[in-house]
Amino acid sequence: MITFSSEAPGPSLLNIGIALAACALIVAVVVWNSRRRSRRTVALDAALTISVWWIVLAGVGAAFVIAKAFSVDSAELDGPTTVLLEWPEGLPCSEFGDSATMMLTCGAAPLSDFTVGNASTGLRLLAAAAQLSTLALGALPAVVLAVICFHTLRRRPFSRTVTRALIGAAIAVVVLGVLSDLLSGIAATAGLREALPPDSEWYPHTYQLTVTPLPFAAALGLLALAAVFRQGLRLEQERAALQRETEGLV
Repeated sequence: MITFSSEAPGPSLLNIGIALAACALIVAVVVWNSRRRSRRTVALDAALTISVWWIVLAGVGAAFVIAKAFSVDSAELDGPTTVLLEWPEGLPCSEFGDSATMMLTCGAAPLSDFTVGNASTGLRLLAAAAQLSTLALGALPAVVLAVICFHTLRRRPFSRTVTRALIGAAIAVVVLGVLSDLLSGIAATAGLREALPPDSEWYPHTYQLTVTPLPFAAALGLLALAAVFRQGLRLEQERAALQRETEGLV
């Protein structure tokens, strides 16, 4: 994710453009190098390079999260809670959106993104586990892409390794997706319970846990792709057997 903030959209758009241009430059270097070597697999080379960099950056991020959990006394939490932040008193709004003029409608938002200072070791490790599961989930597409590109470049696009990698990725997507959702909610509520006294009006007495259907949809897509590669492997084996039989007859 590429994020910038500024008073006007211009500077943020410029920074995003620079970041995207840097990514495009990396791809252009890979494409130029492939063409210089007269390779016909430019797209595969570029995809493999991007996926490897993606995995490396995810690994660096994971190492940073682990180091931070043991070296910093605060815990960064991002998950749903039952604590609602009321509308600021100084900000004008219409209670039911029935104002005669253009005006904001009053409302409340759940407290879901915050930091707990002087957090316990258990809370820091729980927050790190939630962040690591999210990082691993985000790196899975790069792993799958790298496996497919690597075996295709070796002229084995329908190998059993690719099929097994797709099935393993489907299982990992479901596990990591559910784990990420649950750990984020558990860590956020645990952080508020640790930072607030039980008699506080902001103290969350219940956990709000949610599981999104996106990991299951992604897993279904990966399983379908695995079936396609399995069918391709079967057809390749049948063609190789037919070719051997033909050569035997000749």
